Amino acid sequence: MTATSHAIELLQVAARAADAKGGTDLVALDVTQPLPLTDIFFLVTGNSERNVVAIASEVEDELIRAGAKPLRREGRAEGRWALLDFGDLVVHVFHEEERGYYQLERLWKDCPVVSIELPERDTRE
Repeated sequence: MTATSHAIELLQVAARAADAKGGTDLVALDVTQPLPLTDIFFLVTGNSERNVVAIASEVEDELIRAGAKPLRREGRAEGRWALLDFGDLVVHVFHEEERGYYQLERLWKDCPVVSIELPERDTRE
C-alpha cells in the first residue's frame, strides 16, 4: 500500500506553505505500511521558535483553505515542535535542535521518501 493521491496533494500544499515561510530540510515519508492511520509524515525545520510557529500556522491555514480538516494540533505555542494532524497527512514542524535530537527520519528510515515539488525560486538579486 502507498500514500493516496489525496495525501500527496495535501503534502504539496503543506510543502509550498512551509517553503513560503522559510522552512528548510523538507522531507516527506510514506508511512502507510507501518501506520494504518495516516499516509504521510511531512517533516520541516524552522530556525527559531517564532519561525516554527509561523510555519505551522501557514501550513495549517493553507491546508484548511484546500479543504482539509485538522484533527489535532499540539506544541505550536512553545515553538519547538508543532504537530498538525490532518488524517492522511501528519505535519511535524521542528526547531532545528529538536529535529536533530528526535531524528524521525532515522526512526522511519525503512519508509519510502515521497517527492516534494516546490516552485522554482528566482536566484537573481
